[in-house]
Amino acid sequence: MAKNRQPNGASSIYLGKDGRWHGRVTVGVKDDGTPDRRHISRKTRAEATKAVRELERQRDSTGVRKAGQTWTVTTWLTHWVENIAAPNVGENTIDGYRVAVYHHLIPGLGAHRLEKLEPEHLERFYQKMRANGSAAGTAHQAHRTVNTALNEAVRRRHLTTNPASIAKAPKLEEEEVEPYSLEEVQRLLAEATKVRNTARWVIALALGLRQGEVLGLKWEDVDFEVGVILVRRGRLRPRYKHGCGNRCGRKPGYCPQKINIRRETKDTKTRAGKRPIGVPEELLKLLRQHKEKQERERTLARDLWVDKGYVFTSPTGEPLNPNTDFHRWKDLLKAAQVRDGRLHDARHTAATVLLTLGVPDAVVDRIMGWEPGKSARMRCRYQHLTGPVLQQTAAKVGGLLWGSTPHQFSSTPGGPVPDLSQGPILAGPEVYVACLGERYVPFLHHEHAQAVVSQWGADRPGKPAHVEEWDRPQWEHEGPGGIRAIRDRLPDRRRIHHAHAVFLPGGERLNIGCDEQWSVLAWEFETVLYTDLPVRWHTTRRPGQEVEVQVRGTDKDAVRAAYAEACAQAVDRSRNPVRYGDAVGR
Repeated sequence: MAKNRQPNGASSIYLGKDGRWHGRVTVGVKDDGTPDRRHISRKTRAEATKAVRELERQRDSTGVRKAGQTWTVTTWLTHWVENIAAPNVGENTIDGYRVAVYHHLIPGLGAHRLEKLEPEHLERFYQKMRANGSAAGTAHQAHRTVNTALNEAVRRRHLTTNPASIAKAPKLEEEEVEPYSLEEVQRLLAEATKVRNTARWVIALALGLRQGEVLGLKWEDVDFEVGVILVRRGRLRPRYKHGCGNRCGRKPGYCPQKINIRRETKDTKTRAGKRPIGVPEELLKLLRQHKEKQERERTLARDLWVDKGYVFTSPTGEPLNPNTDFHRWKDLLKAAQVRDGRLHDARHTAATVLLTLGVPDAVVDRIMGWEPGKSARMRCRYQHLTGPVLQQTAAKVGGLLWGSTPHQFSSTPGGPVPDLSQGPILAGPEVYVACLGERYVPFLHHEHAQAVVSQWGADRPGKPAHVEEWDRPQWEHEGPGGIRAIRDRLPDRRRIHHAHAVFLPGGERLNIGCDEQWSVLAWEFETVLYTDLPVRWHTTRRPGQEVEVQVRGTDKDAVRAAYAEACAQAVDRSRNPVRYGDAVGR
């Protein structure tokens, strides 16, 4: 009678000549095509059977670790960061990975065998990092890096499970950023007029471009005729190697013959990042002046000038180093006597100004370069509820509940929201104040104040109006609005026609207690909400889920026609919020 045999590939358990029970399990195929048979050895048959069944369970569920090289944490992380991650991620990303791997993970965990690494090892490592003075963000970056690296090890079957996905990540509490107030912005802009590359700081504070986006701008991206800047690339931090054969004994970045081994710029990371941005006329003037100054620098530099077309350069035409740019920002804060902050806080400030001015969300997303799927989260992160925003909201609530006119509120203690497009307020010994009844309007130039007094008298016969000369310190401390209210140009006197309505969820019109259509002289308010276009309109979903219609323009008939179209969209938006990307229920 033939002896029973197990089929090919089946597991086997047998008693060896050494007196131990052995098991062999086929878990796959080796690289050379032969069966991958794993061996286990135990003292008793029961123990061997249990081990065989466990190995079979792993094979059939998560998979068994690949045979071959025995990895340590050091060898795997080094292989992963240099051979897997480096060719496939951006320059800034790989810099972060290398810092986490070489400065933190390898010194702290490198001696572990990869398959023996446990979640508890990682959690104790994070605690040691924090105890040794590392910030929570640094520990969290190390966790994200090791999690990404070990996920790749699982995918390649060097591990069966990822211990980093089980370990509790370091707690990361995101600090609330305090944007700079409009008065602080004005002080920074005034100080920026005294330094080189003035327009660079105006762009950061008024338009909110990222550091890399500003430093990567070229003159071909600036359209002076249309008044638009096209953002399409970002400046990369340089990475150097020795040009002296490492004979100088310094770090590569300080080598007298250092060589940059990284490209200067890269395209924007997302499609949303490549965007046109409208530029205020005052900023365009600054850019024209900046271009003239750069031409003079080119003449002085002569043969040393490197013509690469960048808007902001060193005195020899090279693109600005982001590290140098950061230190110039810190110098600007000190000179303006403004509290310390990150350069990226200027972006938070610009986003908050857009919130204060009531710019529609879709326009904010385009200006800031946020992707549609992430824009709501980014607005929540970057737009902060400052005093003016809260005052506007309170005024709207009052208009809704008590019937006051919601369009007649002051967004700051000294008057309407100052227009950042006015440009920096230059220092001067006097302020010329147009006294219009009980209202005081300050100007830098006497002729502007006198022109407003004349306009006031023509519009309101018999009403008293005159010009007074104040000392600047007197106005800044006693005048309504302080330095923020000082104007360096004549206000717009066109008549702006308005139309306004609010609709409840479901499409019902809400009685807001004020006329739905009216007109007013633009110069009485002077905010960017007042347009020089024939008509502009938008619908906005309020926090309470009502949909608000705002139509304004210089052409009364065009405003009336657009109002009907805007109301129709508002009714549809109130009934179908998902169609418009509104997050109902926030």
